[in-house]
Amino acid sequence: METMNRDEMIALQGLRLQETAQRVYRQVPFYRNKMQELGLLPEDISGIGDIGKLPFITKQDMRDNYPYGLFAVPLSEIVRIHASSGTTGKPTVVGYTKRDIGLWSEVMARSLTYAGASKQSCIQVAYGYGLFTGGLGAHYGAEMVGASVIPASSGNTARQILLMKDFGTTVLCCTPSYALYIAETIYEMGLDPRKDLSLKAGIFGAEPWSERMRKEIEDRLYIKAIDIYGLSEIIGPGVACECECQDGLHISEDHFYPEIVNPLTGEVLPDGEKGELVLTTISKEGMPMVRYRTRDLTALNRSVCSCGRTFVRMGKVLGRSDDMLIIRGVNVFPSQVESVLLSLGETSPHYQLIVDREDNLDKLTVLVELTEDMFSDEVRGLEGLEHKIQGALAGILQVSAKVRLVGPKSIERSEGKAKRVIDNRKI
Repeated sequence: METMNRDEMIALQGLRLQETAQRVYRQVPFYRNKMQELGLLPEDISGIGDIGKLPFITKQDMRDNYPYGLFAVPLSEIVRIHASSGTTGKPTVVGYTKRDIGLWSEVMARSLTYAGASKQSCIQVAYGYGLFTGGLGAHYGAEMVGASVIPASSGNTARQILLMKDFGTTVLCCTPSYALYIAETIYEMGLDPRKDLSLKAGIFGAEPWSERMRKEIEDRLYIKAIDIYGLSEIIGPGVACECECQDGLHISEDHFYPEIVNPLTGEVLPDGEKGELVLTTISKEGMPMVRYRTRDLTALNRSVCSCGRTFVRMGKVLGRSDDMLIIRGVNVFPSQVESVLLSLGETSPHYQLIVDREDNLDKLTVLVELTEDMFSDEVRGLEGLEHKIQGALAGILQVSAKVRLVGPKSIERSEGKAKRVIDNRKI
């Protein structure tokens, strides 16, 4: 599958899309109503080129059909249920048949082998287990590879490091921000990753991260840092993953068909143009998703990778259209701030954006954490550094931001996804 030629892949995708259209029309009232509103029948889908005839689905549609309204099989055939935290409303619920679990294991196994994992690997899964898809997704993929799996889950960082040291972990799976936190703690414990650990690679996802953050992780942990992409609404982690070339994430397009659309108009954009990623599952049984708007911003590349795989590649996620801040009419992404801080290299990589509204004007403050060796009672020079960062941010963001340097460890650490933005305009 990973090296299938383009014509064969298009034919396979078309066949699977036809089957999916039939399934959702017959078995999911929501899709049937949507298609009928458009005057669309399953027979109108004759190949992958007809995918644009089908309606989009959004996270709000999932919430409106909570909990099981989008399932395409009886609950008796659902062997696993995952769900989001529901912090912004009802949780989004996803159901899997036994065959879906096998499919998920397969795409996660592919992802792990892209990073060099094998039966000889010892894989430490530091994503959370439970309703969150990260932990169990990586776990099942690692077992399919035949590797030794350490189901550490997230948290208890000192213990994580002890397990790495004593068990000989070679591959670490967690969020990139947590990987940096682990690296920070390793050095605080007086350990040397080169001498005391056996790490060779890390597979990091569940939040956007920049190339500079990758370099920071690789330099601190002496590993190859691989980007993985997934979302529970589609299947979980394993939708796409980088190979050893680190030149875009290979989408398992025999199972997930990607499109890029203009986030404002929904217009499909050509390859190479940046926009919102839309995904359609073309082989899932339990809960097929048709043209799901992910809100993640990226671009597609269909050229053959240097590794020889022909799967379409997506660029690193630039951010989310719904996480994007609009400050005085200008689009601002946390990843842009991260890139500036890491390029300057004069502070720690920990930061937080705080947005307020004063006198009907938006005000952006960026908290930037100092390193231990910079922080002392002597504050001379820090004002100059604040101005330097402010100038660099203004050049990238095209909007003024106040920079406030704060002490080491004063920004809350996360053992899952980092909380990068506090938008007080919404309170």
